[in-house]
Order: sequence, then structure tokens, then C-alpha cells
Amino acid sequence: MTEPTARPDRPEKIRCDACPVMCYIADGRSGACDRYANDAGVLVRLDPLTILENRDSDAAVVPFLDREWDGELVSGEDTFITAVGSGTTYPDYKPAPFIVASKTADADMITVVTEGIFSYCGAKVKIDTDRHLGAECAPVRVDGEAIGHVTTSEYGSQMLSLGGVNHLTGGSKKEGRVTCAALLALCNGERVAMTIDGGAEIEVTAGEAPIVDGQKEERMRVGCGSATVGMFAAQWQGLVDEVVVVDDHITGVMSEHQAGKVIGWAPSGIRIKGRRSTPGRYFQVAEPGTGWGGTDLTDPLTILGDWKPEQAQPGLSLLMVSTTGENAAYYELNDALVPEQKEMPERLLPSVRRIEENCEPSLASVLFMAGAGGSLRSGVTENPVSLTRSVQSRLTRVTVGGAPVFMWPGGGITFMADVTQMPKNAFGYVPTPALVAPIEFTMTAADYASLGGHMDYVMPLEDALRGATGRQNDHRLSGRRAETRKSGSPWPVSREAKT
Repeated sequence: MTEPTARPDRPEKIRCDACPVMCYIADGRSGACDRYANDAGVLVRLDPLTILENRDSDAAVVPFLDREWDGELVSGEDTFITAVGSGTTYPDYKPAPFIVASKTADADMITVVTEGIFSYCGAKVKIDTDRHLGAECAPVRVDGEAIGHVTTSEYGSQMLSLGGVNHLTGGSKKEGRVTCAALLALCNGERVAMTIDGGAEIEVTAGEAPIVDGQKEERMRVGCGSATVGMFAAQWQGLVDEVVVVDDHITGVMSEHQAGKVIGWAPSGIRIKGRRSTPGRYFQVAEPGTGWGGTDLTDPLTILGDWKPEQAQPGLSLLMVSTTGENAAYYELNDALVPEQKEMPERLLPSVRRIEENCEPSLASVLFMAGAGGSLRSGVTENPVSLTRSVQSRLTRVTVGGAPVFMWPGGGITFMADVTQMPKNAFGYVPTPALVAPIEFTMTAADYASLGGHMDYVMPLEDALRGATGRQNDHRLSGRRAETRKSGSPWPVSREAKT
């Protein structure tokens, strides 16, 4: 932050240099990002610094911030300062806002805390649904602007790749703004409505059931059609003469399938329209869609050809079911060997319910993905490549708001993290546009010194918890808040997860 600038015709303003925009902020106003404000000539970080406490949310323990400190050392196994609300290191030469020393299992540890400005970032979204959302590479849009695309279909889920530097900075200004706003909302756990070219309209909230074309998804499929036949073959034997599990990817036919053959299932004379892969497994029986088994089918009989008269006979019973059990119908062949729908027999209802029971609840998962570049690394050490090597060799642990990350192999520091494991409203933005995300680097004190860390700026954990800030900071904190460790998430400082 520069000194206040007096102008005779305007109120006194201060300049914020927390990002490249470098706003001039009048007294009582906030900058363009709504993260910093001018309070009587002092730059203030508006969101409180978030402290993680290693306890269950219902534990009868008084949080550190709510009790009077008795002068005892605070263990890094109990309390962790996240980067949420800490401030940024911009421009590159400044040490990180907090470089904190703590004790963990009798080891001296250092955690470097900063809010990073990420232009190279995005979200990988997994949507648990059997319905077809859109073709691979189809653009995903918000407010008419492309913010990403459909990628692959996985086992019971479909994947979206959203954001990235090309959408943030490589297109129009509106595309960049809309992309940034959508990513910010998704990563902060808000609902975002999207449309897919040639496909579905979806609503996504991290950790909640997705909504596809206005319908809330209840369950992801138990498996493909072939897998479903294999899992439940023995349970259907003796109850029905033929079973077809309709699936957009692999439709399974019991009497032809290896599972049926092994248990002695008799041939039925059925014919399936589609590309036969191996016995009892058929590809491309219909077009992708939002009907039976992720196809465009509303009437499953359309995938059947004429029955073989030398094997089929009047009265033969047929169960057709989808991979979620959401769709199921029962038929019997008439004298002309044409299936006629009948009421579902009581004997088959438990097997359909068993498919439903084995389907997991549908969720939308959002992983924040980013690469840590110059500003972040220079805030940790005077020799940035040494931090990269320390992370790659697993001497340094990376967390995002205290949440664990998956670190991509290869060059650089490229990571993904589950946004539901982070504190509330962990993300911000700058109007360049780019996302602002918390990131912490934790290592032993000896390793930090050896990689050329800013040792002169290290402060004890208990000082930071009492509200002290490093001399490198040119802003004031607005406050602090405590959150408990997410259930099942490893503690960011200890060498083993604390349960």
C-alpha cells in the first residue's frame, strides 16, 4: 500500500497494491474485488483470518479464539492458520503475509500462508448421473458465454472442465468476467446454472445432487448393463425367462451373457438391435439421452428385433430394467411372439429394488485446479525453484484452506482440491480477471531454511493467533474466525491424520 494521496477536489484515497489492478480506494469504500477497504487511511482485509481447530464440531472444547491465552505454547497439532483472509503476496518480491512456526510431535515446523492470485485455474466437475448431458467437447455456457466444455463419461458420472486461462483471459471481456464469476460461485459452494450446447440444462452445487433439465438426480447407476447382469444373475434365475438391462454404453442380455451361461440360463431367442461386442453385451442400442439407462428411449421395446421362433415361445417372460432401477417393465410374449406389457409381478419387485439400493446417491463434485507460479513461490523463498523441488519430493505439504490436495506429477506445482473440504467462502477474485484462493506450504523448519526461506519473517503460531501480523504486511486484518477440521480430512500439519 502506498501513502495516502491528497487531492484538493476529491476525498483522500489510498492505493491498494494487493493485485495488478492497484485500486485507489476512498475512505469508507472497498476496492473492485470487495476484499480490501480503506478505513481512515488504513488498508484492511475485509474477510477474517480463518483458524482451523483440530476438534470435532460437537466437541465440548472452548475454541482458542474464545478463551484467554495463558502464555503456553500452542501446538501445531491443535491449531492451524489457513490462508483464508490472510492477504496476498503481490507484488512478487514480498514475503508471504504469514510465515508461522509451530511444534508438531516435537518437530519444529514452518507453515507459509498466502492468498494466491490464479489466472491459470479452473474447476473439474464430476456429475453423478446416468443421463446424457452433452457430447464430448460440447461448450458449457453461463449467461450465453462459453466457460468450459464436456470431457469424458466415467463410470456412472459425466465430467466437465470449466475455466482455465483461455476462458479467463483469452476471449472477450464478458467471457472472462462470466467465467470468473461462475468459478467463484462454484468454488464457494453456490449453485450455478449452466447450459450445454446440444445437450442438457444443469444446475450444480458442490456436494449436492445435480439438477438435470429441471429434475433432481437421485442416484448414480449401479454399473453398466453388463455389470448389472453379472451382479444379479443368480437372483433373477428361476423368476423370469429373460432380462435386458438397458444402458447407453453396454446393454446386457442375460441369456447370452457369460454370467447367464455359467449358471445354466436357457436361450430365449431374443434379438437386440445394436452393435454386438461380446456375447450378451451390446453397444449403441440407441442414441444418448435422458431416458432409459442414459439413452433417448421412452419405449425399451424399440431395441428388440424379431424373436427367433426356434427358441422363443408364447408366454416367455421378459424383464427390462435400467441401470438405476428407475425404469423397469415386465412383458410376456403373445402367440405371435410379440412382447405385451403386463403388471410387474411381486416376485420381481425385490430385484428391482435391489438395483436401486446398490446405487449411490448422486452428487456434484467440484475440484479446484490451479498452478502455483512466481508470486506464490517468491513469497515462500528467494529461490522459487527450490520450493517446486521440495513439493515434488514431498518434503513440503501443500494445502488449500487447510484441505488436502492431489499434486500432479511432472513439472511445476499443479494441484487439485475438493472445495467441500475448505472453509466457507474460501475463494475471492480480482477483476483482471482471476480467482484468489488460499494456499499453505508446510515443512520442517530445517527444510525451510535449506530452501532459502524468509527466516527473518517467521513468527510463533501463538503470536499470529493473538492478532499479530508480520512487518511485511501493509494491511490490517479485520478479525479472526475459528472453524473445525472437516470430518475425515487429514490434519494439515501432523505427519499422520489425527482422528
